[in-house]
Amino acid sequence: MKSLKEWKRSERRKPLMLYGARQVGKTWLMQEFGRTEFKNVLYLNFDKNKRAKQIFGDDIELGYLLPRLENEFEIKIDPKNTLMIFDEVQESQRAKDSLKYFNEEAPEYHIIAAGSFLGVASGKFPVGQVDRLTIYPMSFYEFLEAIGRKQLLDALKGLDSRMITGLSHTASELLKTYFYVGGMPAAVHAYAETKNISKAREVQENILDDYKGDFSKHIRAVDIPKVRMLWDSIPVHLAKEKKKFIYKEIKTGGRAAEFENAMDWLVNTGLVYRVMRTETAKMPLLSYQQRDIFKLFMLDIGLICAHARVDLKTFLQPDANIFDDFRGAMTEQFVLQELKTLAANPILYWANEQGHSEVDFVLQHEGEIIPIEAKSSENARAKSLKVYIDMEKPAHAVRTSLKNYGVNGNLYSVPLYMMGSFWDILF
Repeated sequence: MKSLKEWKRSERRKPLMLYGARQVGKTWLMQEFGRTEFKNVLYLNFDKNKRAKQIFGDDIELGYLLPRLENEFEIKIDPKNTLMIFDEVQESQRAKDSLKYFNEEAPEYHIIAAGSFLGVASGKFPVGQVDRLTIYPMSFYEFLEAIGRKQLLDALKGLDSRMITGLSHTASELLKTYFYVGGMPAAVHAYAETKNISKAREVQENILDDYKGDFSKHIRAVDIPKVRMLWDSIPVHLAKEKKKFIYKEIKTGGRAAEFENAMDWLVNTGLVYRVMRTETAKMPLLSYQQRDIFKLFMLDIGLICAHARVDLKTFLQPDANIFDDFRGAMTEQFVLQELKTLAANPILYWANEQGHSEVDFVLQHEGEIIPIEAKSSENARAKSLKVYIDMEKPAHAVRTSLKNYGVNGNLYSVPLYMMGSFWDILF
């Protein structure tokens, strides 16, 4: 919402393309932004509203299009006071084309276009004619706010190490809950309303069923089995000691070429994140990525718990340690999600040439490369991170675990539950 308000105030504002996987809250966010920031909202869904699709199919010359929209939907489109929302815009190439004309001929209008399948939509988008924003599942800090723990949230954001130490047990227990509930807005809402963690699981299972339905509706029939095999294999890969993705473990004799289209579809819809390996910590980081060696993560930590059938009874036991599940992969999944919401990009992982040392994530930021080692529980031994520090001498290095917040030279100990303060702690 803060980003949308900044977009509205910008003097160089262009039509905004809002990206994000299905059910991360794009439609709600656009409509709530319109409700709170504008007098009028014109909402067009090009998947459900055939009339809207037809209007844009006839003529997108603005002198014709705007009066037609006003007459059809009985609304006065005032540039300053009306938000136009083009939802599921990938269903109309002409609607996508119109963004170019709005930007060039009528930049005073406020337009947000969104869609769950923009990354895989056929047709072209107006290059250089739109602003872009990607929506991710809710972060842990957003989760705390949603369930009414704003006082704890303010304490974590305040970076008062003494106060945070006293709250560490509470924060860790709530983080454990977040690992299970995740950040999909509907699942968070179900938990916030009922405080019943099983209600969140019901929502997650419905979301996973919807995603499987999308496999059948939006991709070629020949690729459907491959997408499903890839999707189902992610928890299996994350549970391994070496989390590098290996196609042969999907099926006997599996090869990259066979699954390439399926992999691209999952990545481009935002349902999975592909983190490439690098052996060289130099800039620009993307120039040194090894595209054929990578790890796969899912969109949301709660969804991966549901997808992997992480047992609720086991989870609720007092001595349950969800942070160690999947050989610490749940912790890596969480850290990656937090980095995504913090607009940390690009994100890779590092391994030395011998393959003996591996740092979970490296990211490029303002002229430096920051290594991040994600550790489960209070196990903060990070031998690979030490190897990296000795080799590369980074200005900032991060070890995140459940140990207390602190700084030792260039090594920053960031509790997992404080990853939302990552930039504030480092800079």
